[in-house]
Amino acid sequence: MAETEDFVGQEPHPVDDDLFKEPMKKRRRSDRDQRFRAFPSVEQSALKEYEKLETRTRRVLSNTYQKLIQSVFLDDSIPNGVKYLINRLLTLIEKPSLDAIYIGLFGSTGAGKSSLINAIIQQAMFLPVSGESLCTSCIVQVRSGCCEQYEAKIHLLSDQEWKEELKTLTKLLHRTEELGGEEVDAWDRDEVMEEAIWKLQILYGNGAEKKNYEELLRAKPKGKIPTSRIITLKAEEAGELSVKLDPYIRTKRRDWLGESAETQIWPLIKHVEVTLPKSELIPEGVVLVDIPGTGDFNSKRDEMWKKTIDKCSVIWVISDIERVSGGRAHEDLLNESIKACQRGFCRDIALVVTKTDKLYLPEYLRERKVGNQAIQSQREAVLERNEMIKIQRNRILKEKLKRKLPVDCKVLEASNVVYTVSAQEYWQQALLTEEETEIPKLREYIRKRLLDKKRRMVTKYVTEAFGLLLLTDSFSCTDNLPSEYLHMSGLRGFVEEKIQLLEKAIDRCFAPIVQPLQEGVRNARTSYRRILGACLVRSRGNRGFHQTLKAVCLKNGIYASRTLARIDLNAAITQPIYDQIDPVFGGIFRAGTPTNSALIPHIDAFKHSLQEKMMEIGIRNGRKHDSYKKSFLIQEISAILGGLEEHILRKKRKIYESLTTSVQNDLKPCYEEAAQITGKKACERMKDIIRRGVDRQVAEGMFERAQERMQHQFQQLKNGITEKVKSSIATMLTLASSQGDGLYKELADVKSEYKEMEKLHRSLREVAENAVLRQGMQDFLLRMSPSKAGPPRT
Repeated sequence: MAETEDFVGQEPHPVDDDLFKEPMKKRRRSDRDQRFRAFPSVEQSALKEYEKLETRTRRVLSNTYQKLIQSVFLDDSIPNGVKYLINRLLTLIEKPSLDAIYIGLFGSTGAGKSSLINAIIQQAMFLPVSGESLCTSCIVQVRSGCCEQYEAKIHLLSDQEWKEELKTLTKLLHRTEELGGEEVDAWDRDEVMEEAIWKLQILYGNGAEKKNYEELLRAKPKGKIPTSRIITLKAEEAGELSVKLDPYIRTKRRDWLGESAETQIWPLIKHVEVTLPKSELIPEGVVLVDIPGTGDFNSKRDEMWKKTIDKCSVIWVISDIERVSGGRAHEDLLNESIKACQRGFCRDIALVVTKTDKLYLPEYLRERKVGNQAIQSQREAVLERNEMIKIQRNRILKEKLKRKLPVDCKVLEASNVVYTVSAQEYWQQALLTEEETEIPKLREYIRKRLLDKKRRMVTKYVTEAFGLLLLTDSFSCTDNLPSEYLHMSGLRGFVEEKIQLLEKAIDRCFAPIVQPLQEGVRNARTSYRRILGACLVRSRGNRGFHQTLKAVCLKNGIYASRTLARIDLNAAITQPIYDQIDPVFGGIFRAGTPTNSALIPHIDAFKHSLQEKMMEIGIRNGRKHDSYKKSFLIQEISAILGGLEEHILRKKRKIYESLTTSVQNDLKPCYEEAAQITGKKACERMKDIIRRGVDRQVAEGMFERAQERMQHQFQQLKNGITEKVKSSIATMLTLASSQGDGLYKELADVKSEYKEMEKLHRSLREVAENAVLRQGMQDFLLRMSPSKAGPPRT
């Protein structure tokens, strides 16, 4: 998964062949209309209006772009201002209509993730459902598109990525003749070794586990591996694609008899992307991601697992009704989701309790409090129990979030963060109505999320386009050009002063992290031995733990398995630091009203101060072309600082993970030493090396170094912000200054495009008001209409 650029700068680019390339072709009207099939009529109307605004804006931008290209095509030297405009226009024209909204379904095997996705997309057995012998074995992304067929792309590990895993697997399986009988017995029962043997046998056949790394490199895999490392499957019907896809994303038991050609390459599968055609239930622009709960042994797959979690703007923690009340796995999932809020793009967390139709009535009635209203049926008991679960888990989850996130975090404002769903009842409706299964409620959540994002995106897009057309029109006009009405020298001085104030504000914003960092370091120093001991000691002794620990060491302190709980020694011993800094860290990167501890509001305040200054300039001068420049400056400031906000959000992951990364780097030598241990009492000797290595590093200041590295990352972020602001705004002011530097020339007339863009900009408010009015009318009609809930089946 390629990462996007850190920051989209606003500086003019050199002119090259790309300057004259054709913009992307527009989407056909019939295809555009299909995007709204998942929405009810009121939401469809709003989306169509926003889509129309966006389409017309793109057309105006494209026409302006073509006129500019034609006017400079034969010129030997193109003014910098025109270069800037051409590149900015092309960037806007080719900007995606909407960045996808990733909704991560995060849960353990058997929690019901696949069943839930199947119900949401209305395809009963589309994704494999975990059973006695089968489970989803990799990250699966499901989205709706405008294609006519069902399509799946199966991405495989590259040749180099597999070689790295193969080397680790063969090291893991290495035996020596020095092993005693007791340890051979423990080894034979080790889950990690069984997993390694299984992978090699699937890919290379029986006996592969006895071969060394060089022999396996020369061996030919049983299955056919495409050179592109991508397998594409297509089908006319969902069931047909499901059958084709089934062997790739299901993991069978090791003793399962019969093996297809597809399952012979299962260890190489990295992730799967599935595209549905024109779904009436899931809107285009939404990606549902089935995320395994523990990561992966392969380093690249595990890194992708973390990045996938971090790029989800919404995370649904999936837990079935029988496991929701506790257990380590459930708590680990919640903790990892909260970390995604800290380090990634996640803005919303919810707990989705699955299989809520399950209830043993006699036991429930026996445990039910005396004095409650009598229960007449299984259905009433299920509904009552589900409502109780909602109330209890909603309170518990919010209390947990409050301890880790800022008090004004948006997820804490939600009245309810718990859903109780039943995929089985959605299909059967033996006890519950469709609405009571809460599958429609999840679909409604998805639609509203997308509609809100589309509204914000189009508003920003049209406003940014309008600013560019303002400047383009002023560039193309030669009236009164020799005069300079904008007081640029005073404006530059004002900007320099505001940038200095911004630097000081950022310092104040980052300052509160120092004390909890120091306190966290003190706590880590006093608790690391206890935490490390809990990670290294197993209640049943070393039986079945020898190779697991070796895998941990081979992966520098981290081991992820589909069947075992995730082990991360680096994260465990730094957790006391995170416990102290989490609320403050979240406060630094939150949005909201300006405070000393919130970074983004400081950026917004800086933006508003510059825009207010531009307004004063426009009022003081009152000249037409200065007014154009003033409006352009106001809009471009939003564009520049909007890109800066994205840059900040991407950088925060590196800052947040700097503690564990620092500790992992310091402990790498001791992990490597422990991984080499073989022979008698190897497990205890590995533990001893790890303990002594951690003790030595702590004595030498390991936690203090981690603190310094995090503070250094904050300093780098501050420097990056100020440097980008200075360079981008300096370029922008130069463009808006006089034509004496050769920035202007006579261009093609774009007055008609400017007038059209002006109308579109005015239409934004009207479209927003229409959407509010329609929603209000719909809400009124729903309140006035009789309840549509029919009598339940019994």
